[in-house]
Amino acid sequence: MENVRVSKWWKPAAWGCLVLCGLAAAGYWASGPGSLIAQSDSPAASEAQERAIGQANALSEAFRAASDRVVRSVVSIQHEIKPKMVRRDVRPRGDSRLPKEFEDLDPLLKRFFEDMPGMDEFDMPSMPQQSAGSGVIIDKSGVILTNNHVVAGGGKITVKLHDGREYEATDVQTDPNTDIAVIKIKAEDSLPTAALGDSDKMQVGDWVLALGQPFGLQDTLTAGIVSAKQRAVGITKHAEFIQTDAAINPGNSGGPLVNLRGEVIGINTAISSSSGGFQGIGFAVPVNVAKWASSQLLKDGKVHRAYMGVGIQPVTKDLADQLGLKTPGGAIVTEVFPGSPADQAGIKPQDVIVGFGGQAVQSSGQIYALAGRAPIGSKQPVVVMRDGKRMELSITLKEQPANFGVASREREEAPAAESEGKSFDNLGLEVAPLTADVARQLGMRETKGVVITAVERGSPADVAGLTESMAIMQVGRKPVHSADEFHAALKDASLEKGVLLLVRTAEGSRYVVIRQSGE
Repeated sequence: MENVRVSKWWKPAAWGCLVLCGLAAAGYWASGPGSLIAQSDSPAASEAQERAIGQANALSEAFRAASDRVVRSVVSIQHEIKPKMVRRDVRPRGDSRLPKEFEDLDPLLKRFFEDMPGMDEFDMPSMPQQSAGSGVIIDKSGVILTNNHVVAGGGKITVKLHDGREYEATDVQTDPNTDIAVIKIKAEDSLPTAALGDSDKMQVGDWVLALGQPFGLQDTLTAGIVSAKQRAVGITKHAEFIQTDAAINPGNSGGPLVNLRGEVIGINTAISSSSGGFQGIGFAVPVNVAKWASSQLLKDGKVHRAYMGVGIQPVTKDLADQLGLKTPGGAIVTEVFPGSPADQAGIKPQDVIVGFGGQAVQSSGQIYALAGRAPIGSKQPVVVMRDGKRMELSITLKEQPANFGVASREREEAPAAESEGKSFDNLGLEVAPLTADVARQLGMRETKGVVITAVERGSPADVAGLTESMAIMQVGRKPVHSADEFHAALKDASLEKGVLLLVRTAEGSRYVVIRQSGE
């Protein structure tokens, strides 16, 4: 037995000696004679290394502490929409009707199905839909904050807690404009909650942690920094996203983005990716926006937001040049709706909004966000650039009407307007008067201007993205009401410097700068 014990000790010890000798020899031959002694007699290097390790460990401890504060409040959300019987689109086939799903059948089989009774009323089940996301508990009674796109569409919503318990949601309230939703569950006891921080205090470069269930992997933690703030990326109209390089993947949506104190400062929402997976760019709804939306959803089941009553777009370099601005920035007003707060405040088309409510405005998305979250009925200062001059106006905000900003879907099928000219102008356009009938056909309420009837392929107008059925309301700063006025206005314009047009579709108005192709 004694030999056995010695043998058990000797073998690892012998291997350890061999490893140490090998490392020493490697260091000797790599660095030359005396290098091992020099390394062991270098307390300064050792102290610096220890300090670096200590700092790294301190950051690791901060990550662990932040995760411990919030992880038990993070949940997994499963959303299931069961198949429904839906009426399929059918198309005429002689004296009978055949569903379009049968178009690719062999002609003999088509004839068989066409002769079957009841093919004019064909119902088929829709495909079942399943998706997964994350959420965070914000009230111990079972109130959970998540994304609208995680739970929208009805169906069954199952919430799985950190400890493995599962509950079906009893109530769901959503706000697509912010992509925020709140859901409720009924648990037997009080639930762990996350602390909500202040997203306005976060700065670019601050450490953040993302928690959630990416690809169904429960309780996943990733680390990164705040890469940017106030990002408008087209996900929602009211966009002021936090950008981060903390890894966010499918399944993270609705989960919390937290600071090193373990406070929620954002709700993970989307990624920018060409592959569908994480590529270093993720976006989160700021928690201050989420708190504002969720509090109203819990109280009224909807979000009340203020509005100005303007159409706006970003100011690009081309637009800045046309408007005589030194630098791009702000939001240019493309239209002012009659009777709206902006109309009553004296805001005009071509005004460039550079300030709202005491804050500088950098983008059009920021305007929608600032105005939308301002108190309804409050007076807010608005700073605009008009004809190169800075002006300060005061606007009294009202609650946004339910259908404000929703494009009209009512378009009549009718012959398009005929062009007054037989050849294209130097922009590559043919135009005709915008009559009341033509405006109605195009789903527009405006009847002032001209309508594009043809666009020459490869022309400056084509390159700028103009298409048939768009209406042109202004050339430069001049309103046009006929084809003659349109062509007269073009005589004073230069394709080399750029031609500024105000164009309109059923979706709204925007400014376009047209330049000579290839320049």
